[in-house]
Amino acid sequence: MANCVRMAMASSLCCSSSAAMVQSPKRRSFGVVNSAKIPMPPINPKDPFLSRLASLAATSPDTLLNRPKNSDTPPFLDVFDSPTLMATPAQVERSVSYNEHRPRRPPPDLPSLLLHGRIVYIGMPLVPAVTELVVAELMYLQWMDPKEPIYLYINSTGTTRDDGETVGMETEGFAIYDAMMQLKNEIHTVAVGAAIGQACLLLSAGSKGKRFMMPHAKAMIQQPRVPSSGLMPASDVLIRAKEVIINRDTLVKLLAKHTGNSEETVANLMKRPFYMDSTRAKDFGVIDKILWRGQEKIMADAAAPEDWDKNAGIRVLDTV
Repeated sequence: MANCVRMAMASSLCCSSSAAMVQSPKRRSFGVVNSAKIPMPPINPKDPFLSRLASLAATSPDTLLNRPKNSDTPPFLDVFDSPTLMATPAQVERSVSYNEHRPRRPPPDLPSLLLHGRIVYIGMPLVPAVTELVVAELMYLQWMDPKEPIYLYINSTGTTRDDGETVGMETEGFAIYDAMMQLKNEIHTVAVGAAIGQACLLLSAGSKGKRFMMPHAKAMIQQPRVPSSGLMPASDVLIRAKEVIINRDTLVKLLAKHTGNSEETVANLMKRPFYMDSTRAKDFGVIDKILWRGQEKIMADAAAPEDWDKNAGIRVLDTV
């Protein structure tokens, strides 16, 4: 009986020692894995911000982990001596062809690409969503660089649609105007297509000498319109009408300020829709220059209409 007990104990000891020998390499390998560097996920090598952040995390991770709690600098931007514009998700390889049936990457985000070039594009009527985006982009561009100019491209019917129906409050245009006036940057305004109503005010509110217009663009000023009253009581309709008159007077004062005309002149022209082509808008003071590509000399040498009539032998009859 004793011999059987000794043989059982010996066999159990042999099994435990062999199991320990088998498990010990696993423990050593586990320790090796812990001491190894954590693999970094693949990043875009063209992205300076992510590349710098990844190299800093690999060399000195304590810099990122032990950050001051009350720091005025946005997260991780202090890794640069002078912060630069970060790469946007729209940065894709130029060699990628988008004519394939299944492109490898999505097409670029055009608004982000324009913002990368410091261009703010207003291509819709001034509704709250457009105003929110434009004001946010203006503030962002000033934060990025308060010295570089901002380019505001305008193709908008203001607070109305093409058919004249009101789609936004007049305060939408005033909100963008106030944001422009608060910026430290120069604002270059360019009219492409149409600048109607409040959009014409934004066009004229650019920096002096930096207000441009495409040759075939149109500008128009008009009185604000009363929004649809619906089933409002008469007292509420009267209150809205008074507010529209206040907005009209404010629009007249701002247009007179930026165009150099008197308030009476602007108010008389605004009684009915007053359309202006690029030449007329320049004479009225809405813009400073027409963007003729290579045709400045041709337009400068063109004779005035009165000279054309005189050279053609046409006499202008005196008005009775």
